Amino acid sequence: MVQIIFYEDRNFQGRYYECSSDHPNLQSYFSRCNSVRVDSGSWMIYEQPNYSGCQYYLRRGEYPDYREWMGFNDSIRSCRIIPQMTSSHRMRLYERDNYRGLIAELTDDCHCIQDRFHRNEIYSLNVMEGCWILYEMPNYRGRQYLLRPGEYRSFQDWGGMNARVGSFRRVVDFC
Repeated sequence: MVQIIFYEDRNFQGRYYECSSDHPNLQSYFSRCNSVRVDSGSWMIYEQPNYSGCQYYLRRGEYPDYREWMGFNDSIRSCRIIPQMTSSHRMRLYERDNYRGLIAELTDDCHCIQDRFHRNEIYSLNVMEGCWILYEMPNYRGRQYLLRPGEYRSFQDWGGMNARVGSFRRVVDFC
């Protein structure tokens, strides 16, 4: 069984809530979240209800402080399990919206889009296999976006505020 535990205080102290499924609104279970323990599975946690606002990728492990998951504050209001649909990953990146100007196809992690492809803007992409995490900055830092298999005709489709992309990481954790 996949499970995540949210704690109101740092270092796994204070009131807590155990969760084992997607939850669109956690507000009634805790008022703030300063630490998290992921017992199994991979999760996206969100600052706002209904899977909106800043999102953070968490895999199995302990996060004694919200800064450990690169959080901006102690607000977590929804969570979602990331399904392990396949062991293979494949995604196409495009330099313009609506799949124009193919840049490359990725099948593995990329710690720096600029170094690898000499650009840092991706306007559309097509995730053909696996789930990916897109990071706004190189070396898996900055805002994060979960990309499930599907078409993203523009950066707004994945929730981005602009086309700036720094790095990509495959979701490869298994329950």
